[in-house]
Amino acid sequence: MYRIYLVEDDETIAGALQRQLEKWGFLVHPAEDFGRITEEFRAFQPHLVLLDISLPFYDGYYWCGELRRISQTPIIFLSSAGDDLNQVMALSMGADDFIPKPFRMELAVAKIKALLRRTYDFAGDPELLEVGDVALDLCGAELVYGGNRLELSRNEFRILQLLMERRGQVVSREALMSRLWETDSFIDDNTLTVNMTRLRRKLADQGLSDFILTKKGMGYLVEDRT
Repeated sequence: MYRIYLVEDDETIAGALQRQLEKWGFLVHPAEDFGRITEEFRAFQPHLVLLDISLPFYDGYYWCGELRRISQTPIIFLSSAGDDLNQVMALSMGADDFIPKPFRMELAVAKIKALLRRTYDFAGDPELLEVGDVALDLCGAELVYGGNRLELSRNEFRILQLLMERRGQVVSREALMSRLWETDSFIDDNTLTVNMTRLRRKLADQGLSDFILTKKGMGYLVEDRT
């Protein structure tokens, strides 16, 4: 799960951003002490920093410079001072992008996701298994899609994990039952059918009715959505 350090002293903006990003499966840590940004950064070890310009004690330019002394973690500035001079200043201080306020949440999330993809070589979050716009949170055993999080049972999670790991390939019922045996529960063909039916019903409720396809006589398939 990608970790985002949010350095924003406007509680309304910070709260709205945190809620939106958490819906997309990010772990967000808002700054608590604006005089100890580098210490909080070191403790949290984020994958990305969102940094306002106007802050208590020292401005965002100062903290950007301090962070650049110790890390190359991507930094995006958020500021109402969105004129060309401030944007040039932010980028020259080592920032990777600049989002002027006011901004649409959808745009902010899109820029954050794009920068994370570029920075981490499209490898993806090791704790987030992604197929197109559908993600499986491997720590929380939840499906993340369209800003919503879907809680899964242990068997549902293991079924989906195997299918998403082998996206674009047909997975046999035998392979799925073998994965489910790892739960130390008794699994037979009927148990797999029941779990698959429940999982598909949950996915359909989220608008993913065709996410798991049946290949008659062969098994199941999650198509690569890239």
